[in-house]
Amino acid sequence: MTQALVEEETAPQETGGKRATRSRATAETMAGKQRDISVSEFFAKNRHLLGFDNPRKALLTTVKEAVDNSLDACEEAGILPDITVVIEDLEDASAKPDKADKGGEGGAKKRPPASSRYRVTVVDNGPGIVRKQVENVFGRLLYGSKFHRLKMSRGQQGIGISAAGMYGLLTTGRPMVIHTKPSKKAEAHHLELAMNTKTNRAEVTVDTETDDFPPRRLGTLSAGTRALAAKGEFLDPEHYPTGTSVSLELEGRYQRGRGSVDEFLELTAIANPHARIVFVPPTRDAGDDEDVLEFASRVGKAASPDEPVRTQETGGVVDYPRGVTELPPETQEIQPHPRGVELGMLLQMLKEAEVERASTTLYQFLQEKFCRVSAAAASSLCSKVKLTSRTKVGEVDHAIAEKLFRELQEAKLPPPPVDCLAPIGVRQLLAGMLKGVRAEFYAASSREAAVYRGRPFQIEAAIAFGGDLPGDETARVIRFANRVPLLYQQAACSSFKAVVDTNWRNYELQHPRGGAPIGPLVIMIHMASVWVPFTSESKEAIADYDEIRKEMRLALMECGRKLGSYLNKRAKMRRESERRDVFERYIGEIAKAVHEVNGTDPKRLYEALLAQSKKKTAVADLVLDDEGRSVKNAEADDDGVIIIARDAPTPPPPVTGAKPPARDEETTRKSAAVKKPGETPTTRGIANKGANKPRIGVKAKPAPGGLFDE
Repeated sequence: MTQALVEEETAPQETGGKRATRSRATAETMAGKQRDISVSEFFAKNRHLLGFDNPRKALLTTVKEAVDNSLDACEEAGILPDITVVIEDLEDASAKPDKADKGGEGGAKKRPPASSRYRVTVVDNGPGIVRKQVENVFGRLLYGSKFHRLKMSRGQQGIGISAAGMYGLLTTGRPMVIHTKPSKKAEAHHLELAMNTKTNRAEVTVDTETDDFPPRRLGTLSAGTRALAAKGEFLDPEHYPTGTSVSLELEGRYQRGRGSVDEFLELTAIANPHARIVFVPPTRDAGDDEDVLEFASRVGKAASPDEPVRTQETGGVVDYPRGVTELPPETQEIQPHPRGVELGMLLQMLKEAEVERASTTLYQFLQEKFCRVSAAAASSLCSKVKLTSRTKVGEVDHAIAEKLFRELQEAKLPPPPVDCLAPIGVRQLLAGMLKGVRAEFYAASSREAAVYRGRPFQIEAAIAFGGDLPGDETARVIRFANRVPLLYQQAACSSFKAVVDTNWRNYELQHPRGGAPIGPLVIMIHMASVWVPFTSESKEAIADYDEIRKEMRLALMECGRKLGSYLNKRAKMRRESERRDVFERYIGEIAKAVHEVNGTDPKRLYEALLAQSKKKTAVADLVLDDEGRSVKNAEADDDGVIIIARDAPTPPPPVTGAKPPARDEETTRKSAAVKKPGETPTTRGIANKGANKPRIGVKAKPAPGGLFDE
């Protein structure tokens, strides 16, 4: 019948008076066309899944993957990270732009190019890579050491840096250039390799040894690099005894603003205050984004030793200095938790245990392959499925495995251990926010570890309020997963949904329905987990699990309560301070008038009236703690809040015998002491000595103006 059908389908057909023969494929011919699909071939055609869907994002993804690998390697080796990122524009014309470029004749401004060719180089001081692993690390997709272990790390899939090399090869045809030095005493390995997408293997074209590490060429790129290199602050070989340098060319687009390399590095410095990152940007910018960062332009050296360390710039080279000198706590690998295992995975684990050791019993299997299963729990589980502790794993059939799976889900077991996580920590969160955001009030919160699908995770949140932040714009939400900034797909991320769900009106802020709050506010959310549930391979947003969103919202509410208490108490302090200002403006004249009437000592009377004014407005002298309560010691240590007081303009003391200021002058003086241009009354702290110094509390400073003020 099949033969008849084929003959019928291949029979001649009448078409417009002409006979045409239509052939159909058979099962044999179709089978002959089928072949394996390499994973690198798949991602070469679907590179948008990895974050290479446009030139600007491709440049960011390349830097992100290289920096993530460098941070992971340094931390695992116990080395404080020192990372240098260099982006060179290979198509930068040395000639000055003509009139058309400047909108001269004809008034037409030349549009920036859609893309350009760049060379991205990332150098770190990590442990380096042994020679035999270089091709696998940089020339194969889905190859790495992090996918199969339950331990917090930035990389997870073994795709990133290899995919960046593949993208560079597809867009420029140029191979990756790698320098790696795993030993202090030996020379560095210099390799050039390109990925063969048909075989998912690397093809090495250059393989030599060299003493040029870190590459000396990078120190001569610009006046800024030469100035820093002369001071030993740029790729000094003493600071890079071992490490790796990765360089690749690609089609990209460099543009500042949201979703840029600058933003990524700034946020990485905030979440990783233990790292020093030096960035050499290209000489050309494709045009600034209208929506620029609040803190990207806050560049400059600290004004005093007491001021927090800030981003610095030298000749165009941006230095994100190290904020702390302590590495994050070392994480430990854990076994899967029974609540996070599905039936198919359980069957596979039973088979693998039998292959490893045929004598393995079910009792041993439950304790060795899972975490939080004690000897008593393992014995109980064996008895519940009608087996003994001596039953071999090879004797467990599908039906028994299903019963065992149900019992594992219903068993009352402790949650998984949390030593596999390395949260940023409240102190380092505050240090990072101080380094990157110029604000007045900083608060941070760290939740206890929770569990989703049997995997432990921990949520941290921080907020920065007031200061130089704009008061009439939507609050900025910065998201992190395992210390890595998430810059795209904000609306799809569980972090942003948690911000929207939080009722910020309870904390004295405007909050439109379905959006982020409005005010001088920056919100930071970090999720630490052994396996972050990203929405795609490009790792741009966290999946919306109910357990995760709940923990995020609770962390934000804790920070919000601290902010609300601070704002309420500070508003009361401000009112009392204004009352005191009114008293002090007139008690000098009152003391003088009383002296002229009855001869009372004016100085004693002034001091008595001043003491009464201070007593009646004592709230203005309070110092606030993290819950908005008054404390006696303003310098006390605190784990949740930092407040930076800023001096208000101080009116000059009146001359003895002078008339009280006119009403309009008095009003102007009072407004100047309360509000600066562009600020709302709730965006500034009470004036205090030691401006810009991190403080745990804020104390009012009496305004001078008495007759005998010295």
